[in-house]
Order: sequence, then C-alpha cells, then structure tokens
Amino acid sequence: MNIIGRRRLWFAISLIVIIPGIISIALWGLRPGIDFAGGQVMEIAGTQDQQFVRESLESVGARDIVVTTTGGDRLLARYRDAEGKDSTVTSNEVKAKLQARNAQQTSFESIGPAVSRAITRNAFVSVGLAWLVIVCFIAFAFRNTPPPVSPWSFGVTAIIALLHDTVVIVGIFSLLGHFAKVEIDSLFVTAVLTAIGFSVHDTIVVYDRIRENLKRSNEQFEVIVNDSIVETLARSLATSLTVVFTLVALLIFGGETIRLFVLALLIGIVSGTYSSIFNAAPMLVAWHTFKMKRAKKKRLKKA
Repeated sequence: MNIIGRRRLWFAISLIVIIPGIISIALWGLRPGIDFAGGQVMEIAGTQDQQFVRESLESVGARDIVVTTTGGDRLLARYRDAEGKDSTVTSNEVKAKLQARNAQQTSFESIGPAVSRAITRNAFVSVGLAWLVIVCFIAFAFRNTPPPVSPWSFGVTAIIALLHDTVVIVGIFSLLGHFAKVEIDSLFVTAVLTAIGFSVHDTIVVYDRIRENLKRSNEQFEVIVNDSIVETLARSLATSLTVVFTLVALLIFGGETIRLFVLALLIGIVSGTYSSIFNAAPMLVAWHTFKMKRAKKKRLKKA
C-alpha cells in the first residue's frame, strides 16, 4: 500500500471535508446553548409529554426552548426568558400550568451572562492548553529520534492533525446549528477534548513505529514512514472500529440528552482515525521533503 505516495490525495480529501465547515464557521459560527449564552434550566417530573411542556413555556413567552428526556418520568427544559421578563415570574407561571396536569417542577436553575462568559472562556483555554501540552509532550517523548526528522516536527504535525479534527467537529456542528438549530453545550467541549485525546493516541502509535524503524532501517525516509503506517494500520482500525460500534449503538439507543455528545464523539473518532493515518505521518514526509528542497536551494546559491 503506497499511502505516502498518494498523500496529496489524502490532503485534498481533508480540505474537501473541512472547507464547508470553515465557511459555515465564518458565516454563522456556532449556535450556543444555555451553558454558553445564559438561560434557564428546569427539571419536570410527572409527565413525558414534551409537546405540552414546550407549549406551556411558549405560552409564557419563553424562547429557544429545548425539551429532552432525562430518564424515568422526568423531562429537562432549557429556555431563555422573554425580553425584560423576570425568570422567577416565568418559572412560577410554568409551575402553575404543570400542576394542572399533575406534573411538577423538581428543580430550577438560572445561568447568568457572567457564568456563561466564564464557561466560554474556560472552554477555549482548555482546548488551547491541551494542544500546547500535547506538542511539548510529543517533542519530549521523541527527543531521541534518529535523523532526518526533529522531535518538534512530530509535535507540530500532530497538532496540525488535531487542528484538522477540531475543525471537522466544530464545522459540522456549525452547519447543524444553522440548518437544524442544534446548540452546543459544555458536553460538546468534553467531546472535542476526548476526540483530541483519542486522535493523538493513534498518531503516537504510528510515530513510535516510525522512530523504531528509523533506528533499524537504511531505506529512504518516505519508504520507512509508509511501512510504519502499514504495520500499524490494522491495530489503528481495530481500535477505532471498536469505539465506533459502541458509539453508533449509543447514538441509536441512547437517551436524547447524550445524543449530540455521542454524535460529536463519533465524528471526532472517525476524523481522528483518518488524520492519524492519512494526515499526520504524510505531513512528516511533506515537512522533510520541504526541508530537503530548501537545503538544496541554499547549497546551489552558495555554489
């Protein structure tokens, strides 16, 4: 299998996948949920009639209503109050309508703008710190790699692959937010970080095999990288497919409250598997080829 020889094809496929998402992010961004934009969260017991709960909230002026099941006979309603209306007034009005159907409000939480801004800031910081730590860790772990690659080339190409995975997840959810009104919450950030961790694990498996083959082979760098990918391909696919099958089962049979979380994980795992095989290691070769060409040009200028 000549995976490295077709690296331009794999890069092109990645661009085709991420460009619509990048355009969507630039035009529409993400559709923030209650966690990021602020709003109210109400738990309701005694009814499974989501339409009744939704109509009750709409009748008192609530906006951006999302009603989901939480298990048993409970529902979770997320919404924003009508402009200029106090959240306590809305809650009491809904409580009265629920009691008419022998249902009751079991908990109520209001997430203010200050809290939502802090959650948003922490989400960006957590993802940024994860990238930074991964770069430094990989560079340190591969510090004894034989020539012709440097330890930092492993870290930088791994981060580019992770950036690809992040853009894929965020881009798809941007499109879903615009066309299907799908909102993101703090679980979405958890899914992104989990997918990043899984992707870098797969990438390190390939990189470790490249390092070992560099020590015992005199083949060209491109050949060594290709052989390393092929040698780890079965393991990477088997590991990823095991997780994918589990996530598909959860997506189909799991509850409504975790469906978007599972979908984000599923997208991230599939994208991470692709990028660790077809992006990260081929980028090492592209990096090495670029360095060799630049060094050759410098030698020709000196001559």
